[in-house]
Formats: sequence, structure tokens, C-alpha cells
Amino acid sequence: MHAIAVIQGPNLNRLGRRRPERYGHETLADVTSRLDEFAGALDMTLCHIQSNHEGVLVDWVHEHTDVDAVIVNPAGLTPYGRPLYDAVFDLEVPVAVVHITQLYRHYGASTPDLFKADADVYLCGLGVFGYSAALVRLHQLLTGTTRTPPPTALR
Repeated sequence: MHAIAVIQGPNLNRLGRRRPERYGHETLADVTSRLDEFAGALDMTLCHIQSNHEGVLVDWVHEHTDVDAVIVNPAGLTPYGRPLYDAVFDLEVPVAVVHITQLYRHYGASTPDLFKADADVYLCGLGVFGYSAALVRLHQLLTGTTRTPPPTALR
């Protein structure tokens, strides 16, 4: 069974309430619950954290170095979260970066993303489905297969 860290950056605790026209109506609890269920179907286990404070996220990553891969949505830390970037990529495991929306559409084409160049998987603009897609791809990378779960599992 593979262990995957799921790291959620600033303001993602407000999913479903903050700019629902942009980020949707699902809460972080909804996303986490569905992702846990989906991970179980893939024989994977997830450990989650969300914080509005970069240092809390970095400390958590330092305490969870035994993971096989990472899904990270750096949110507001995307352009300048060097400590989080370093902590995540120092794990030397596959990393999937997920952005719920097309951040370039909202913040401009020149918006820097520290995480983009080194990500093994980079998903932007798929809504909260991006987390499930990231999990599928990480499963493929970790198992060396191209197995795709049935469409009913991809909710």
C-alpha cells in the first residue's frame, strides 16, 4: 500500500465558501472524503494537511518523510513558497501539483509558479477533479502500470 501526502495551502480551508464561482461549491472536507475513498480503491492511503501558514506545512512535511508521493496545492504560496517547495522536493518522491483553476487566467501569464518545473504531474484548471486525476497518475508512476480506474470511481 502506497502512502501519499496531500498538502493544501492557504485559504483552501474555505473551499465551497470562498469565490464559489471560481473554485466551486465543494468544501475541503468533501474533497478529502472523496479522495480518501478513491485512494482506498487504488490500495493507497492518504495523509492530509491544510494550513494557512507555510511554516506549519513545512514542519508537517518534515514529520512525514516516509511517504511514497505528494499531492500539493500550494495555493497562495505558489509564486514564492520556497521553504515549502524545498521541503516537498527534498523528499525525492513523485510530486503532483494541483491548481483547481487556471491560475494564469486569473493572475496573468507571467505569474510565477515555483512548483511547476519540478513537478512530475502538473494539473491546472480541472476543478477539484484535479486531485483524483493526480492520484491516478501517481498510482501509475508508483506501480509502473497504466491501469485506469473505472469511470464510476472517478467522481
